[in-house]
Amino acid sequence: MAETATLPPAPAPAGAERLPVRNLDELMLAMDVVDTLRHQENLVSRELDEERRDFELLERLRRIYKGQGIDVPDSVLREGVRALKESRFVYTPPPPGFSRTLAMLWVERARYGRRLLALVLLVGFGWLAYQFGVVRPGEQRAEQARIEERQRAERARVEEQRRVEEARAQAERQQRELTELLPRALEQGHREVLDEAKVDEARERANRILGNGRAALARSDAAGASQAIADLETLRNALRREYVLRIVSRPREPTGVWRIPGRNPNARNYYLIVEAVAPDGGLVGVPVTSEEDGRTDTVSRWGVRVSQAIFEVVGRDKNDDGIIQRNILGDKRRGQLSVEYRMPVIGGAILTW
Repeated sequence: MAETATLPPAPAPAGAERLPVRNLDELMLAMDVVDTLRHQENLVSRELDEERRDFELLERLRRIYKGQGIDVPDSVLREGVRALKESRFVYTPPPPGFSRTLAMLWVERARYGRRLLALVLLVGFGWLAYQFGVVRPGEQRAEQARIEERQRAERARVEEQRRVEEARAQAERQQRELTELLPRALEQGHREVLDEAKVDEARERANRILGNGRAALARSDAAGASQAIADLETLRNALRREYVLRIVSRPREPTGVWRIPGRNPNARNYYLIVEAVAPDGGLVGVPVTSEEDGRTDTVSRWGVRVSQAIFEVVGRDKNDDGIIQRNILGDKRRGQLSVEYRMPVIGGAILTW
C-alpha cells in the first residue's frame, strides 16, 4: 500500500508562540535534532522552497531516528527544525575585545598559570643565582677590600704614630744626651785623664780633647762630643797601661831582623823584636803603626828600629850563651804616654817579619 505523506502545518508566523517542550527529555531530543540537522548540511542546501524543505527535513529526521530505534514525536522534530532556523542551541563566540581576552585568560588560567609559575620560578632561580653567585660574592669582596683598606690605613696610622713617637723619643734622648749625659761624661773623662797624667803632654792633649768636645756640644753635635769622650777614654787607657819592652830571645824565634827599604836599595834598616810584658807577666796589647805601610794595629809583639851598632851588640850578647843578658829595651810607666828606652832607638816599627 502506497505510503501517503501529509504536509505539516505551515510554520507559525513571526511572533507566534512556540510549542512548549513538556519535559527535559523532549528538550534533550530537540537539541539532538538540531545537532543532527547541523551535521547534515546537505539536507538543507539541496532544498529550494521553505515548505518543501521543512517537509523533507521532517521525513528524513523520522527515518534517521526510526533507524536508530528512537521514537521522536513530530512536535519535537518541528521544534528542532524551528530551533535550527532560530539558531538556538548554537554558540556564537563574542567578538574580539578586552572582555573576551580577560574571559579567555580566566578560562585558560590553569595552563597560563602553570606557565606563569614556571616563568616566576625561573626568574626567581635566576635572581637567586645572580644574587648568591654574583652580587653576594661581589659585595663580600668589596667588604673584604674595605676591611683590608681600613686595616692598612690603621697599620699605616699606627706605624706613623710609632715613627713619630720614636722620633720624639730619639729627639728627647739626644736632647738629654746633649744637655746631661754627654757633658757629664766629657767632664768625667777629662778628670780621669788628669788624675792619671804625670806628664804635661798628656794634660795638654786632654785639655785639647775637652775643648773639642765642648765645641761639639755647643753646636749640638752629639757625634763629635761622643768622639771626644772616646778619645779621652783612649788617652786614659794609654796612661794606665804599664809594661816593659822585652827583647825576644826564645829558641827558633828571631831576636832581630833587617830590611832593605824600597826607596834605598843600598841601605839596611835594623829592628829588634820586642814584646810588651805587664807587671804580672802577661802580654799587653799596644797600638803600633808600621812604618812600612802605615797600618796601625793593636799588638803585643813588634819590631823596633835601632841602629846597626845596637843591633850587633844585642846579637853578640845572644851569641855568647844563647841568652840576652840586657833584654829590656825600655819601660812604659803608668801616667806616661811614651816608653823610656834603656838603649838608643831610631824610632819606627814593623808589624810583620
